[in-house]
Amino acid sequence: MYLKKLNVRQYRNYKKVELAFHKQVNIFLGENAQGKTNILEAIFVLALAKSHRTSKDKELIGWGEEFARIQGEVARKTSPLDIELILSVKGKKGKINGLEQKKLSEYVGAANVVMFAPEDLNLVKGSPQVRRRFLDMELGQISRVYLHHLATYQKVLKQRNHLLKTLQFGKGSKEMLDILTDQMIVLAAEVTIRRYGFIKRLQKWAEQIHHDVSRGKEKLEICYLSAVDVSDEIDLSKIKEAFYQVYKEVKEREIQRGITLFGPHRDDLGFLINEKDVQTYGSQGQQRTTALALKLAEIELIYAEIGEYPILLLDDVLSELDDYRQSHLLQTIQGRVQTFVTTTNVSGIDEQTLNQSTIFYVSEGTISQEMER
Repeated sequence: MYLKKLNVRQYRNYKKVELAFHKQVNIFLGENAQGKTNILEAIFVLALAKSHRTSKDKELIGWGEEFARIQGEVARKTSPLDIELILSVKGKKGKINGLEQKKLSEYVGAANVVMFAPEDLNLVKGSPQVRRRFLDMELGQISRVYLHHLATYQKVLKQRNHLLKTLQFGKGSKEMLDILTDQMIVLAAEVTIRRYGFIKRLQKWAEQIHHDVSRGKEKLEICYLSAVDVSDEIDLSKIKEAFYQVYKEVKEREIQRGITLFGPHRDDLGFLINEKDVQTYGSQGQQRTTALALKLAEIELIYAEIGEYPILLLDDVLSELDDYRQSHLLQTIQGRVQTFVTTTNVSGIDEQTLNQSTIFYVSEGTISQEMER
């Protein structure tokens, strides 16, 4: 798949932008703080209905404006799609070929993107919340069922935490806590088993990519870390049983603290290189190679799931990688994946890639296209 055109209205620092893109590589060139990242973010938001930079949608709407609109023409194997997302203070509306989708979970997945930005280097050494967000956003692109289970889980979790706060002060009903716990555990098991399956599939590609980037010296293993043991042998019913056992053990402690102490919202990922924890013992180079392997593995996983390569967004990340990792990244995607790059200069991009690209110059929220070469 590839993005043919993008129309942006009242988004961040852009009043009105209309762009047509190259099927291979599109480079946004300019100094820092000119609006390059805002264009890549708009493509990301168009596909996923949320930003990778902020959880506050109002920050995406231009200053003093009532709404922002992003529209794109996406070429896919099956048929071309016209997708549109409108952001306002009242919420978000997603349209596919002019038809408004009742739920955003039915909209997400019309276009698939993989973003690689400097903050993604924190996938390995950052907080568990960063890794959970990575899981939810990437898995949500290829599984609407997962998105549904996750959204429902988060609603029940919010209700449960509110009740635990009430119980903390000697009010509320423990019977109601058991009822909410039953609901939460059913959903928690669904979320957990789907995340585990996703990680197992991601591992298949990430291991080989990491092996290649490390010149065959290192073996990468990705582990899903949960309050319950999850393995290939365990099924949904056994995960539920394990969660019920955890609940019995922590119930009184949860009431004392007024918060849910177990479930997917507290899970994490672990990374091992040659059986050693990368987060604790890995060098910066190893941590960056692991993050790169994860992102390139994402591309292959999405292709395996939907039969098309996703759109790749590289936001100022080339400058963060050494020449060898940069070359591996560019060689891997060459000719297969439509790629959008933001950079302050093109000196680090090889001539072959430049010859298959369109360059857009960005300055103070204005975008101009290069002259034909």
